[in-house]
Amino acid sequence: MSRKYFGTDGIRGRVGEEPIIPEFVMRLGYAAGRVLASSGAHPAVLIGKDTRISGYMLESALYAGLSAAGVDVLLTGPLPTPGVAYLTRALRAQAGIVISASHNPFEDNGIKFFSADGSKLPDAIELAIEAELEKPMRVMPSAQLGKARRINDAAGRYVEFCKSTFPNQMDLRGLKIVLDCAHGATYHVAPDVFHELGAEVIVIGHAPDGLNINHECGSTHPQALCDAVRQHHADLGIAFDGDGDRVVMADADGHLLDGDQLLYIIAAYRQRVGNLGGGVVGTLMTNLAFEHALAKLGIPFARAKVGDRYVLELLNEKNWLIGGENSGHILCLDKHSSGDGIISALQVLHAVRAGGKTLRELAADLTLYPQVLINVPMRARMDLDANAAIRAAVKTAETELADRGRVLLRASGTEPKVRVMVEGQQRAQVETLAQRIADAVREAA
Repeated sequence: MSRKYFGTDGIRGRVGEEPIIPEFVMRLGYAAGRVLASSGAHPAVLIGKDTRISGYMLESALYAGLSAAGVDVLLTGPLPTPGVAYLTRALRAQAGIVISASHNPFEDNGIKFFSADGSKLPDAIELAIEAELEKPMRVMPSAQLGKARRINDAAGRYVEFCKSTFPNQMDLRGLKIVLDCAHGATYHVAPDVFHELGAEVIVIGHAPDGLNINHECGSTHPQALCDAVRQHHADLGIAFDGDGDRVVMADADGHLLDGDQLLYIIAAYRQRVGNLGGGVVGTLMTNLAFEHALAKLGIPFARAKVGDRYVLELLNEKNWLIGGENSGHILCLDKHSSGDGIISALQVLHAVRAGGKTLRELAADLTLYPQVLINVPMRARMDLDANAAIRAAVKTAETELADRGRVLLRASGTEPKVRVMVEGQQRAQVETLAQRIADAVREAA
């Protein structure tokens, strides 16, 4: 059965347009509540959000629907997505809900769910919620309505959890670190984590006004971080996205390190000390140089479809511990059940402190191949493989690259776009081939 509303990362869209309108979100809360209540227990659901202005509206709509279904609600206020995953598990809630569109602009928003163990909802539960959405909404008798309670110490609990993933015998004293919180959900937790571990912290992107989340800042616009590192003569910089599940970093010279490079540092250090826990999972977007660098270290590697849920599925299937995406969404399953920007940064800093080397030195053995990504807007989904012109452009590119590069076309799971990715050893060649394929896709749109 195919999904009607759920994508690879929950339900997402433009605020004010279906399905991100109060009426639908209230029905979604009710449907989710009915599915959870079918277990027979009186369920409780944790709701967190990022800093978008629309979060207030959607939070109220979700709470109304859940209450109507007889489900109690625990409200955290602004909190990173992985913080909601952690507290869902810690507070023994039956599910967690995050109101966020992650790295998207403030005009977008979304709803994503966590199961009781802090992982993404299984497909079967998402399908059950969608089926319930097709049924009429009814209200439980007044005595059975759900109640709401605000968790006033949610941020503090999450700060302590993040710190617990860093070795007790180690600290960050002597390091000057720039943090870019993207005016998002990490603005009031990330500075405390790194400051309390001993670092000198300079914070940017920490004044959310409901409209500035991800705007020219954070992991999707890292130039602000790189500039700030150089301006303040910092040892390194760390940038998160709006909901705090992604991270990129900059070295002391302001050179950016993406998710592949950070994951390489974590994997290489763990192999060296004997706690890698198997191999590493990447995605179809993972740089080919990353795969080659792991092979030199004798570390097994596997590719999943794009999306953290697919990385997690493959990690569980192989019983491995670490994986991630070049966007900076990194999973360390011995530390947390979901991707966590703060915790991932701490794992990198663990390697920095333990090895006595800089970020740049630790990433020196991985030189990424030039990778060009072009996003082509689409009015409607199309079968890319069925178009002769697109197939011909792809085949020509693959022939020119031979075994020295890759071509990937895929429809975005979160936006109405086709992503055209070409990578290889020569940037000029890669740019030319990517543009040819993108032109073919535009003509077919």
